[in-house]
Amino acid sequence: MFDEKKTAIIFKAFCDENRIRILKLLATGEKCGCKLLEEIHVTQPTLSHHMKILCDSGVVVGRKEGKWTHYSISFEGAGIAVRCLQELTQISSSDENKPCCEM
Repeated sequence: MFDEKKTAIIFKAFCDENRIRILKLLATGEKCGCKLLEEIHVTQPTLSHHMKILCDSGVVVGRKEGKWTHYSISFEGAGIAVRCLQELTQISSSDENKPCCEM
């Protein structure tokens, strides 16, 4: 069971068009921050903001090389996000789902 705070952090990573574009770029392999800047046409501070959110979620990891950071999708982090979505959308058949009011 994932706690609500971690769940919100994970899904925050997916709720911005630029972050979705970044994830699509990273789906083809590791990319340097400079390449991401060229592709999504944002300022460096804006890219840093998006990358912090993606890295905080655990879905993306970064490694420093000189003055640049190279980013890639984390296999483990992506798996956690998938399991979190599955858990949230799993329909329970327990008695807790009975109507609370009788008509």
